Amino acid sequence: MDDDFGADAALLEAMASADTAPPPRPKVTQPTPQRLDKAPPTSALSGSKPGVTQPTPQALAKPSGGSSILVSPRQRGNPVLTALKSIPWEYSDIPADYVLGLTTCALFLSLKYHRLHPEYIYTRIRNLQGKYNLRIVLTMVDIPNHEDPLRELSKTSLVNGVTLLLCWSAAEAARYLELYKAYENAAFTAIKGQQASTYADRLTDFVTVPRSLNKSDAIALVANFGSLRNAINAEQEALGMISGWGGTKVKRWVTAVEEPFRVKKTAKRGVRRDESTVGGGDRTDVLHEARPLARVPLREMSTTGAAKGAASTPAAKQYAVAGDVSDSENEEEAMMAAAMEESRRMAEDAQRKSQGEHGKNGEEASGSGLTDGVAAALAKLRDGS
Repeated sequence: MDDDFGADAALLEAMASADTAPPPRPKVTQPTPQRLDKAPPTSALSGSKPGVTQPTPQALAKPSGGSSILVSPRQRGNPVLTALKSIPWEYSDIPADYVLGLTTCALFLSLKYHRLHPEYIYTRIRNLQGKYNLRIVLTMVDIPNHEDPLRELSKTSLVNGVTLLLCWSAAEAARYLELYKAYENAAFTAIKGQQASTYADRLTDFVTVPRSLNKSDAIALVANFGSLRNAINAEQEALGMISGWGGTKVKRWVTAVEEPFRVKKTAKRGVRRDESTVGGGDRTDVLHEARPLARVPLREMSTTGAAKGAASTPAAKQYAVAGDVSDSENEEEAMMAAAMEESRRMAEDAQRKSQGEHGKNGEEASGSGLTDGVAAALAKLRDGS
C-alpha cells in the first residue's frame, strides 16, 4: 500500500516540514502626526504628484451690444426699416425707438405727427433720462412750415441734453442709424488731427497754409532761400523765379506773410466804427492803434482822452472793441476809466456851452447899445433941424 502511493521517508519528512505554522504578520502602526512650521523641501515632493492649483478668476469682458440695431416694436411699419440694408436689425423690448450701442439710442419723430401730438416727444425724452449717454432725436422734416416746430425742438434739446438730427427722407434717416452703429467702437484717432513732430513737417505745414501751395512748393521755397526768414522777406521778383511758382502763388504767399496780425485779430473780435468825421477824412490809422479797453493802463486813460478831445470833437469817428475780457480786475479798471472820461467830457461840454452863451449875450448887448446910439444921434439931428 505504501509502495503504491510512493510514501517513503523523504516524502514524509518534507510533509512534516510543510505542516509547520507560518510566522505571525507584523502589526501595522499608524505614524504620529507632526506639525510642520514650514513647507517640506522640494526633494521630498519630487517623487509625489504635484498638487492641484485653482485657476485665478479673470474679469469677464463687458458684453458687446451685438452687431445688429435693436428696434422697438413701436416702429413696426416705419419706412426707415426698409431702408436699413447694410446693418441687420431686430425687434427688442427697449425704451427707445432704436438702440445703436451700449450708450447710444435714438428716438424717431415726424413733424407731421408732432404737429398733432406735441406732448409725445417730451414724454419719450423724459422716460430716457439716465439710461443712455447719447440720446438722439431723429426728426423727419415732412411739413412745409417747419420753422416754428424746429425752433421749439431745438430749445427742448438744449434743456434736456439730447441731440437733434434732421432728415428729409427715410433713406437719409436709415443712413444716420447705420453710421452710428458702424462707428460704435471706433477709436477717437479716426477724427484726431495728426500734429507734425519734426521741424521739416512743421515748416511744410506753415508754408502750405495759403491756398494752392503744396509740399513741393514748400521744399522749393526753403531750398532757394535757405531759411524761412529769408523766404518771408524775399521780393516778389525773387519768388517768381522759383520753379513752379507762378503769379497766383506768389501773390497769395506775399498776401499771407504781409498781412497785419493786429488788424485781423481786432476784426475778429469785432470793431464798430462811426463813419462820420469832422473834416470828412478817413482816419484808418486809428484802426491800427486800436487796443482793447482793458489793456490800456488807468494812468494813460485821462491823458489819451484829453489829447483826443483837444484834437477832435465828440462827433469824430469812434472805435470800440467788442471783445470779452476774462480778467475782472481789468474790467473794473476799464469801467472806472470810462466813467472818468465820460465825466470829463461832460464837464468840457458844459464849459463850452457856457462860454458860447456868454459870447452870445455880449454880442446882443453890443448890438442893443449900437442901436440906442444911432437912435440918440437921429434925435439930435431932428432937434437941430
